[in-house]
Amino acid sequence: MSEPVKKLIPQLNLAGLLVFGLSYMAPAVVIATFGVIAVLSNGATPMAYIFATLAMILTALSYGKLARRFPASGSVYTYARRTIGSKMGFLSGWIILLDYLFLPMVAWLIVGLFFSAQFPILPPWAWGLIVIVFCTLMNVVGLKLADRFNRVLLVITAAGILALIGFGIAFASGSDVPATAAIWPPGATFSAVAAGAAVAAYSFLGFDAVSTLSEEVKDPRKNVPRGIVLVVIAGGVIFAVTSFVLQWAHPSLEFESVDTAGFEILNVIGGPVFAGLVNSIVLIGGFASCVAVQASGSRLLFVMGRDGVFPRRVFGFLHDKFRTPVFNLVLIALIGLIGQFLTVGDATSLINFGAFTAFAIANVCVIVLWYKNRNTMPLLKHLIGYIVIPVLGFAVDIFLLFQLSPLALTIGSIWLVAGLIYLAFLTKGFRRPAPGLDVEAAEDETVTGRNAVVPTT
Repeated sequence: MSEPVKKLIPQLNLAGLLVFGLSYMAPAVVIATFGVIAVLSNGATPMAYIFATLAMILTALSYGKLARRFPASGSVYTYARRTIGSKMGFLSGWIILLDYLFLPMVAWLIVGLFFSAQFPILPPWAWGLIVIVFCTLMNVVGLKLADRFNRVLLVITAAGILALIGFGIAFASGSDVPATAAIWPPGATFSAVAAGAAVAAYSFLGFDAVSTLSEEVKDPRKNVPRGIVLVVIAGGVIFAVTSFVLQWAHPSLEFESVDTAGFEILNVIGGPVFAGLVNSIVLIGGFASCVAVQASGSRLLFVMGRDGVFPRRVFGFLHDKFRTPVFNLVLIALIGLIGQFLTVGDATSLINFGAFTAFAIANVCVIVLWYKNRNTMPLLKHLIGYIVIPVLGFAVDIFLLFQLSPLALTIGSIWLVAGLIYLAFLTKGFRRPAPGLDVEAAEDETVTGRNAVVPTT
């Protein structure tokens, strides 16, 4: 008799998804990255964020279509498996692991560094250890508790950002600098704004993480697609407005340090006490992000374990009481401990290759989904949603991918080759399908009453 399929428990509504996605993205990151983007865009930082938002919406719309059709956890791993085939599904999951496994490590590393700077009583690695243990315990207990925790932290973060915007507008409006100078200054060019947008797009990494929670969402066919798009739009508005205020308050591109430019401007706007308060709020937002990124990574590992891509008894295990993937949470925590002894630059170089490659694959999945169902999906009716938008999204994602550093491209390529070798082992030299239960396909037919696209090879 076959073992019953282990399922996650639906707990989140649309508001919970929005909180999760925004917590994952950490809206206050705009302060930390402001200087770099301001210099690259020649002072047109808000426009760089607006361009990045429009670019990310293209891919978010593709994720929404896939999430509506396949309401199962696993994100692009599940989507590629169900549309292109099991082997491509495996490679997609393997690639996105670069993002989901190592992003928590980077988040914990940065939060540990910020805590140590604010409270030097402990070294960064010790603060990092405390944050890792706290986040892991929070996620082991379950998403309902993590959701409540993130809601509180997100409210505090939002209050801090609103205070920054209010103080910043009051400060800037008292100067002789027109507001238009912060939108399109004299030295701005389209190429400069595009360069800034390529970096600004990194702030949106994580909107796709909403799709990893599909099995834990009430009415996922409706709420997950909406949640994905709303997270991108809400994040884009926060990034654009906040960067506009910072740029207007400090139109010059001269900073003591580009990496700390945002905090320098906070000191100018409200003094050291105000800057310290906002810095504390950034830490709070970072804490919420740490909880969210660990949760999403553990769900991806769970789905791949349940499918047999990784050892099912280990990676597909759910705690009897909490119904959470405890082993996966602990594994990500251990990777995070290793990351406490890396530099931020080394750690972040592991992430972006996986994210942008996965975004590109998701757009391809939408096109393939239409092609496989072209007899029931007329081209003229679906041209924009299933062809034009995914093609544009794919082009933008590939452009962003090749803006990465040579180190990131090299590490990503090595990871991809390792995945191909492992896939060859799993499939006996690519002669067999990659392991998988395809349990979501059966659910699709039960729930919708129609056949789903479920290739086996």
